[in-house]
Amino acid sequence: MGTRSADAADAADHAPLTRRRALAALAALALVAAAVPPARAVEPPPEPLSRFPTMRVEIDSGAHTHVFKAWVADTEPRRNRGLMFVKSLAADRGMLFLFEPPQVTAFWMKNTLIPLDLLFVGPDGRVIRLVENATPMSEATISSMGVVTAVLELAGGTASRLAIKPGDRLRASAADGR
Repeated sequence: MGTRSADAADAADHAPLTRRRALAALAALALVAAAVPPARAVEPPPEPLSRFPTMRVEIDSGAHTHVFKAWVADTEPRRNRGLMFVKSLAADRGMLFLFEPPQVTAFWMKNTLIPLDLLFVGPDGRVIRLVENATPMSEATISSMGVVTAVLELAGGTASRLAIKPGDRLRASAADGR
């Protein structure tokens, strides 16, 4: 049986402690790494509405024709942005979402600060569904409940104020050449 010197014994006694400290430090580092979200690709800021093309939109409702100037959401990024974060909407403004090919679609009001009327427009240009005063910030799904080529969003209460209803016809034409 061999003997150890006092220094050798002290070093041997501290070795397990040092290993334990190293393991504890690694465990703590792993916890910190797990708490930090993974790096994501930086997304460009959303396109400002001032850069969206616009269209003149007419709605034939009974004996009246109502005219609006609408921003056009004709690409996926524009459709995803919609009227999110808009704090007010003039009575004669709106956003026209275009869908090609015609499809069943759904909307929500997440990050939308104002109530909106949604007019779902079928391939024949007629309003097939109208949702009035959609609740701001809601994540509830609002379905077209049929195939549409467009959805027009107007300030909440506009449809009621102007007596717009399903069956009314919508026409759109270039407003500013963009």
